[in-house]
Amino acid sequence: MEKFIVVDQPETWNFELKNVQIISAQAYLTNPEYAKIKKARIFNLCKDYSYQSRGYYVSLLAEARGHLAIPTVTNLVDLREPKLVKIVSEEFDDLIQKSLKNIKNQEFTLSIYFGQNVAQKYRELSAMFHRHFQIPFLRVKFNYTTKWNIKSIKAISEAEIPTEHKENMRDFAGQYFSKKRYDTPRPANADYDLAILVNPEDPAPPSNTKAIKKFIEVGEKMGFYVEVVFPKDLSRLSAFDALFIRQSTEVNNDAYAFARKAQQEELAIIDYPEAILKCCNKVFMAEALQNAGIPTPKTVIVHKENKNTVLEITGLPVVLKSPDSTFSFGVKKASTKKEYQDMVNAMLKKSDLVIAQEFLPSEYDWRIGVLDNKVFFACRYYMAKDHWQIYNWDAAEKDNQDGNADSLPIEDIPKKVKEAALKSARIMGKGLYGIDVKEINGRALVIEINDNPNIDAGVEDAHYGDQVYVEILGALKSRLEKK
Repeated sequence: MEKFIVVDQPETWNFELKNVQIISAQAYLTNPEYAKIKKARIFNLCKDYSYQSRGYYVSLLAEARGHLAIPTVTNLVDLREPKLVKIVSEEFDDLIQKSLKNIKNQEFTLSIYFGQNVAQKYRELSAMFHRHFQIPFLRVKFNYTTKWNIKSIKAISEAEIPTEHKENMRDFAGQYFSKKRYDTPRPANADYDLAILVNPEDPAPPSNTKAIKKFIEVGEKMGFYVEVVFPKDLSRLSAFDALFIRQSTEVNNDAYAFARKAQQEELAIIDYPEAILKCCNKVFMAEALQNAGIPTPKTVIVHKENKNTVLEITGLPVVLKSPDSTFSFGVKKASTKKEYQDMVNAMLKKSDLVIAQEFLPSEYDWRIGVLDNKVFFACRYYMAKDHWQIYNWDAAEKDNQDGNADSLPIEDIPKKVKEAALKSARIMGKGLYGIDVKEINGRALVIEINDNPNIDAGVEDAHYGDQVYVEILGALKSRLEKK
């Protein structure tokens, strides 16, 4: 397996490591040769891992390409989530107190380089933080009140490492890169009861009230204790055995925090935090679909260097998507070159990468429900009245915000559509997905893969009724029983 250290400026790195290449983040993100490599381990040492930064996209595209990324996108998001940092603080409180008990000051900073600190007495504590967050360069600040508390956890760049630490850091790097195995997050396990997460303030909830009531009714018949929980209930999650997310999922909202805590608490989950991370980012999706050879509309990952040549590939009109757009929010259509330039420049101010996609008008999109690699419902979603999308959030009347839908037997799905949906879902792994597919001139083109797809009473269950709910809850039960 090839090894690459990805940094912002390779010329400033004087590492000499056997069988490890140092390359720039820009090259890894934009040079198609790296996407062709089948087996690679990517050590992401970019100076900034913030959401939608270059460092974030290095790990994201590494996962899309089937490369092994350190840190993973999950690790990067965990680092920014205060609720998850608090969980670490509570879980490893004994180790923190034991390790810092002889410090006389009220504050202490622990610098961790590839899982080690320059002082051996903090070896166990440093290794714990590294195993949990998988960040190469980490700075943890503690303060003392009645006991030692974590004040902040931050990824740092190589430039922020003190000069007197750099020789040690290079030694630690040599030890780290010579290993044949690397620390990985603990696998998720599972237990027994069910919490359904909903958010009353959700602008586009994935299940309507009738569907939530149906999940409760069917769940109780299947032997579950079912309780609806809300974002304020995160601290109660450990009292449950399983989590089913029915709140809109985004990387920076409560749903992800619930999914991640559920994984750490070893609950059974639908959907996994990794599914949320992957499906919520259109850049990952575009790269993953392309790598898997799944037909899509002509798609370009846009950045500042190629933005002026995009229309040569997609033509006009062109659809522009923010990386984390959901339910048609953050999705725009440009009909002229000027509209395109204005829109893409505005989007690139918020994200280093944007998606541009060929516009293919159609009367409806297929929505294929896939659960643990099995199709269990099929719908056709029609475009909103006088609009080019399924959702029109700017419609004057609420009834015109979305189009009609019909539900069909699985056997009525065109073969190419079904095959494309199943192949797409396999990219994301085990879980619940809604695959959007267009039929254009006899071809099945995948538009996107949705985690946490809509299950609304009267729509997705219109043909199969209660069986839709039984399938989902049965998948959770299966996860529990296998443990």
